[in-house]
Amino acid sequence: MAKGSALALVAACAMGVPATAAAAQDTDAEAAQGGNVIIVTARRREEGMQDTPIAISAFTAETLEDRQILQTSDLERITPSLQFKTAGQLSGNSAATVVFIRGIGQLDPTAAVDPGVGIYIDEVYVGRAVGGAIDFGDIASVEVLRGPQGTLFGRNTIGGAILVRSRVPEMNEFSGRARFRIGDDDLYEGFAAVNLPIGDTLAARISGGFRERDGYVRRVFDGLDLGNDSSYTVNGALRWEPSPDFDLTIRGDYMNRDENGAPFVFAGINEQAPVPAIVSVAAGCPGATIPFAPLVPGDPRFGAPNVPQIADPRCANDFYDMGPYTNGGTAPVRSTSEVWGFSVTGEARITDEFTFKSITAYRSTNSRGIRDADNTPFVILTTDVGSNSDQWSQEIQFQFDFDQFNAILGGYYFNETTFERASVPLSFPPSPPVIGSILGGGPGSRDLQYSNLETDSLAVFGEVSYEIVDGLELTGGLRYTQDDKSYQGTVLNLFPSTLPDPDPLPANAIPDGGPLFIYPTPNAESFSALTGSASIQYRWNESISTYASFSRSFKSGGFNTRYNAPPPGFVPVSFNEETVNSYEIGAKLDIGDLRLNLAAFQADYDDIQLIFRQGVVPLLFNAGQARYRGLEGEFSYRPAWGGLTIDGGFSLLDADIRSVTPVPAPPGTTISATIAPGDTLPFTPEFQGNIGIAYEFQLNQSLTFTPRFDGSYTSDLTFITGSVPIIEQDGYFVGNASATLADEDSGWEIRAGVINLFDERYLIQGNASLGTLGYAERIFARPRNWYVQVGVEF
Repeated sequence: MAKGSALALVAACAMGVPATAAAAQDTDAEAAQGGNVIIVTARRREEGMQDTPIAISAFTAETLEDRQILQTSDLERITPSLQFKTAGQLSGNSAATVVFIRGIGQLDPTAAVDPGVGIYIDEVYVGRAVGGAIDFGDIASVEVLRGPQGTLFGRNTIGGAILVRSRVPEMNEFSGRARFRIGDDDLYEGFAAVNLPIGDTLAARISGGFRERDGYVRRVFDGLDLGNDSSYTVNGALRWEPSPDFDLTIRGDYMNRDENGAPFVFAGINEQAPVPAIVSVAAGCPGATIPFAPLVPGDPRFGAPNVPQIADPRCANDFYDMGPYTNGGTAPVRSTSEVWGFSVTGEARITDEFTFKSITAYRSTNSRGIRDADNTPFVILTTDVGSNSDQWSQEIQFQFDFDQFNAILGGYYFNETTFERASVPLSFPPSPPVIGSILGGGPGSRDLQYSNLETDSLAVFGEVSYEIVDGLELTGGLRYTQDDKSYQGTVLNLFPSTLPDPDPLPANAIPDGGPLFIYPTPNAESFSALTGSASIQYRWNESISTYASFSRSFKSGGFNTRYNAPPPGFVPVSFNEETVNSYEIGAKLDIGDLRLNLAAFQADYDDIQLIFRQGVVPLLFNAGQARYRGLEGEFSYRPAWGGLTIDGGFSLLDADIRSVTPVPAPPGTTISATIAPGDTLPFTPEFQGNIGIAYEFQLNQSLTFTPRFDGSYTSDLTFITGSVPIIEQDGYFVGNASATLADEDSGWEIRAGVINLFDERYLIQGNASLGTLGYAERIFARPRNWYVQVGVEF
């Protein structure tokens, strides 16, 4: 879609209608919206969304289910400025998330790098990228806070925050719900939840679910289906409320995924890169040449690296492109993750004006991703990355609530320890005798990296809101954060590659560089920042409010952990924190049956952390400064005569690199995918838009029939730093449709639907290292698929 068409769509939407979520005020405007009220917690207290001077997308569980938003990665279809991807680059793990809001986030899902968008489950921060892939089972609501949240949510929320709230146990109520779904690719999915009262002051809630589905990418080598689903979840909560002034809730959750591997396919090969040339010559590709001095004068196999573009299986070239749903790899692949945690949340109302709150939590994340990055029979790049992470957090809040004055003061402590193992084998096919001494052949060698990482973070924060006169409110807050990080690593080169991992490492190993390099003592860095926010809001009447705000946030720095045979005296490469200053104006309008929320913003982004390849190794560096400008809107229309619902949103984004910090290149190495002012940054589409239309037909007093259509459009999108056309996605439109038959009195419903109704073929992930390793890989979305679901509530 051309930019002019996108602007026309925005104009049509803006004249038409307002937001998916609603306010807490009991007003005529609310009544016109059919009582569609969502309470949000963006300022760590419950209030109506229309009363909150923040750009928020808020959704109830019912709205998410109606729009077929089943997990966190689906949120991008209905949320302006949000890009939420899984199977993060370099990870090989289907659950590794890459999340951007307003073009700000983090590309690298490794354990050494913090995310740029904070994900919170029941107010508990999720520290690892794998833990952010959440199925929406027994949830109450989801809020997406757009823009930096550096005061109340703190570190690593420079792009924004996603708040997932689960249902709490209800006293004196036995209830439950269940659903079962079947569909294309042998889909079998189930979920059930039950609320159990235990006396007058105690209640429990238990839920669980599973999903099994075949993959949609087939490997020719062994018939393995990639991109399959195989997961289950269990959740539980116990709530004690001995009085209206005290509430204690204990929650636990467990998620397990064991899948064949991410559905990457071949995207391209640089036939003039050294590694494709080497493996091709070793395999006997006619006409291929390698960049070494000839052992036999005049041998035609030596020269500038080159692989001819011929249909010969011995040649590593673009003839291995088998299309979007076929993979030519032969190396092992797998994706597993196990995530669990618990939290204890206690809230005590000391007086009518003063409340104390405590949140104590633990989370554990274990994951492994094995990937064949080149997706060919050649051994160009295969990675095996496993990570074990444990985090503890403690937050305390003191909340003050007076008629015109509200305040919150608090403290936060976070500790995380992570062990990561990365194995990268390097071998070549058996070689002709003349070049055997160069290429070797057989099992080859293997790079093995151990990383021990620890983070200690301490923060204090406060925010005050004061209503100066009726309708005019000022809000200001500050947060000070101190992050202490350490890294202790080991890099080994094992020959042959079949040698087992040394465990434990030899106590007398010498850190001399090359085949074995050990950092015997932890390398430590500290990162601190004073962040904050300020806003002014005016409620013109019960239907219109406007605001202006400023927010500053930061994302912590850290250490790179990927190295290849570092030289003697090598010092681990660290990177600094990045910061964002954001300026925003917004309006929230309820006009008759319409609701419209608008926000315009500018964000100045300093010391951006981007991935570059130093030789063959991907490392993170602070790359420079950028400016992001944009406009967002959300809309809904619910006419008083009932039945019809129209809702959706849009965003316009202009991301511009303002200055570039040179990335160091040690002697003998090169830096790939450098950037320059004016280049496109990853995950910054100029336009995103979504719309949903439903009509409820009342068949009798309790029986309803509701057809629904949802569509979303995303303009041109790139996935990595720099321009690589073969893994860039042109603008695309995805439509979903469903029809639901439900009986309100008996609580049952039957739903049938189609995802990707028009069978749009589009990329959802891409990665490339064309300069040295010479490969590019990509993931296409699952093609059109249908489902049928039955559900019941009691």
